[in-house]
Amino acid sequence: LVRVGPTWRRIKLFTMVPTPLITGTIVYLAVAFVLVGGIFASNATGLLSKDNAAIGHIVATIAVFSMWLFWLCAWMHQWHPLIKPIYEDGE
Repeated sequence: LVRVGPTWRRIKLFTMVPTPLITGTIVYLAVAFVLVGGIFASNATGLLSKDNAAIGHIVATIAVFSMWLFWLCAWMHQWHPLIKPIYEDGE
């Protein structure tokens, strides 16, 4: 609930978040689940030992989070640029 003047209004959380941000986050979550699922399947079939699978889970999780964070920074920079170019008239 948000107070606007004398009344309270209910706002939805996802109306404030841009749609491409939600879509990109869902894509990165899907990539993470595929990678972790592949590591889990490799461990279940015996291709990876328990120790290697544990390391793989950590590496895959950190890698996907880092890629998502880099994508988020690049997207935010293009959405609201901090530095706007100043164009000069041609001579």
